Amino acid sequence: MEDKMKIQEVIVVEGKDDTKRIKMAVNADTIETRGSAISDETLDQIAELQEKRGVIVFTDPDYSGEKIRKTIREAVPGVKHAFLKRKDAVPVHQGSLGVEHASPEVIREALKNLYTEVPDAPAMISRETLAAKGLINGPAAKKRRELLGEILNIGYTNGKQLYKRLRLFEITPGDFEDAMQKVEQQMENGDQHEK
Repeated sequence: MEDKMKIQEVIVVEGKDDTKRIKMAVNADTIETRGSAISDETLDQIAELQEKRGVIVFTDPDYSGEKIRKTIREAVPGVKHAFLKRKDAVPVHQGSLGVEHASPEVIREALKNLYTEVPDAPAMISRETLAAKGLINGPAAKKRRELLGEILNIGYTNGKQLYKRLRLFEITPGDFEDAMQKVEQQMENGDQHEK
């Protein structure tokens, strides 16, 4: 049997099922938030772990997961983020999106594509550019943002969050343009499949 990928940082997840799935994929320690209403005690533990070992926030790709991510980001600056694509977090039968539904391969891939927020980073991609690329308004804006988030491994965002996330993760104009070319190709291919 191959050695599991070892993760130095402590991975923040939402619950016990997420911890079980993470441990199937990698050799890592986790801390569970037990929902989106994170206690001050848990935030204090995350802050202490960030100082000692570093922290990776790896929450579900849904509203609650984003709420947890935001709460931790505001309380503990400098944490790393791993994101799952929504399609990789779908339950087999029923239930909500979650890390606990992702395959070990997908989890390992997400943990290889980490981002660290840079709170005072200058914006490299303007809101005007986002609008011109059809990411903020228009009939296909949501789909374009979803594809862009998957290609850049930054998760799904609404228009306002996209601008902030691109800035916080210091996505360069070159990386953005490369990703947008892929978005356009996928949008064109999708349109052809629908006809």
